[in-house]
Amino acid sequence: MALKVRELTSEEREGLHQLAHSRTAPAREVERAQMIWHLLAGERVPAVARRLGRSEPRVRHWLKRFNELGLAGLAEQPRPGRPPQYPPEQVAEVIAIALTDPRTLGQLFACWTLDRLQVYLNEEKEIGMKRSRIDEVLLAEGLRWRTQESWFGERAVPVDPQFAEKRGALNGCIPSRQPTA
Repeated sequence: MALKVRELTSEEREGLHQLAHSRTAPAREVERAQMIWHLLAGERVPAVARRLGRSEPRVRHWLKRFNELGLAGLAEQPRPGRPPQYPPEQVAEVIAIALTDPRTLGQLFACWTLDRLQVYLNEEKEIGMKRSRIDEVLLAEGLRWRTQESWFGERAVPVDPQFAEKRGALNGCIPSRQPTA
C-alpha cells in the first residue's frame, strides 16, 4: 500500500505552501514541507527522495509524521541528551558566590578570579567544578571576568584629601614637546 498525503484543510494547504517556499523559516522545516508539497502534487516517494537528495525511508518518516500531526509535525522535537552534570542548586551557588565580595567569605583578596573561585568552590563548598565549566556557567549568566587584577578599582585606603597641596604644582615637571619640523 502506497503512502499518501491525507486530505488537507485550506489553512493547512496554505501553511504548507508558505513553509515550503519560505526563505526565512529553518532550512530543515522548509525541506520537510517541500517533501510533503511534492507528494501532495502527485509525485511518488522515490522521486521526491531523489529530487531532494534524501533517502526514501526519511521521506516516508516525514510523511507519516505530517499525516499524524500536521504542520506541527514538521518542526524539530526535543531530543534527549546527556543530563546536566551539575544540579541547578550548585550552579546557583556558584553564581551567588561569584557575585559575593570574597572578603565577606573570609578570603584575603578583594575580587574573584576564575582560579580563586575554583579553589574556593573545591575546598570550601566541595563543588568539584573545573575552571572552564565555571567560566561557561558565568558567561551563560552574563558575567565576565578579568584575566588579571590591576590597581584600578576601589581603594582599601581613602585618598588623602590634601594630596594635591602636598604634591605641589605640576608646572615645569613635565617637559614640553618640541614641535617637529
